[in-house]
Amino acid sequence: MLARLALENGKIFYGKGFGAEGSSSGEVVFNTAMTGYQEVLTDPSYCGQIVTMTYPLIGNYGINPDDFESRKTFVRGFIVKEVCTMPNNWRTTETLSEYLERCGVLGLTGIDTRALTRIIREFGTLRGIITTEDISDAELRQKVESVPFLSGQRLIEETTTPEPYTLAGTGKRVVVIDLGMKLAIARNLNITGCEVVVVPAHTTAADILALKPDGLMLSNGPGDPKDAVHTINEVKTLLGKLPIFGICLGHQVLALALGGDTYKLKFGHRGSNHPVQDLESAKVQITSQNHGYAISEDTLKDLDVTITHRSLNDGTVEGMMHKKYPLFCVQYHPEAFPGPSDSAHIFHRFLSMMEAN
Repeated sequence: MLARLALENGKIFYGKGFGAEGSSSGEVVFNTAMTGYQEVLTDPSYCGQIVTMTYPLIGNYGINPDDFESRKTFVRGFIVKEVCTMPNNWRTTETLSEYLERCGVLGLTGIDTRALTRIIREFGTLRGIITTEDISDAELRQKVESVPFLSGQRLIEETTTPEPYTLAGTGKRVVVIDLGMKLAIARNLNITGCEVVVVPAHTTAADILALKPDGLMLSNGPGDPKDAVHTINEVKTLLGKLPIFGICLGHQVLALALGGDTYKLKFGHRGSNHPVQDLESAKVQITSQNHGYAISEDTLKDLDVTITHRSLNDGTVEGMMHKKYPLFCVQYHPEAFPGPSDSAHIFHRFLSMMEAN
């Protein structure tokens, strides 16, 4: 099955399709992780995006029902250099191609993913279309021009939980605003003994306080943080009323709620090998990351916050805490363990903050 990827800069890659057929569009990004493709596929933060894996062989351990990070995959397309059609793992229940076909996701293989990654690094994230349809290159290039930009799309509404649910626990009650949460976040909170109440992104501050939580967590999620207008406004009214912890998109939402600003990175941070320094201890953590936006550090100067973590790749803000409110947040994903457990203490830090409060 012949397939093509067309980019908004006019470049077209020719390869073979796997998974579903048809056409799909989105923002083309790359991930540098060597493993974890199933977690990548089911991370809601990739909603609206076509994901390129830089590691050349993907699919060698298949797909299993235990490693999903959400109820479904939200990616718009999946690009690999070489797809494995005969996986070898005792937990495998289907191949990567079978999974993508079942989920209606287009895959593209057989292209030079290194060349594609270099283009993204040079031009930044680009809009693109994957297609197996029989249309001309000229028509395909024209279609790319009408692909919507990531900002302005209602991606959080697509990824958030449709209904509240609870993970039982005997400890502190934590309300998690699901902006597109990876399931491991709720599981790690639950492991500490917390009762975890997950609520949809449209939940109001009054409804959250009515649950009498000991703490509030803002999850990861897709898209431009400035599109999370409802959550930003509701969080503003909760500042100082209870301990708050944010991860990834939640980290950016907290910055905006405090009066800071965010900006779009050229090609983002996506992978499982990103070094982040804890500025208090000077220790370096190897972290998993997936975000295309960052906090503008200059806008934090008058907000009574302290920067706690910094990326050693580009110096961007990876964590902060408030000097008056019981509030802190990190840009990376502490529920993922590429270090393998460098960041596990973050959840216990939140627990300690709730106990102190």
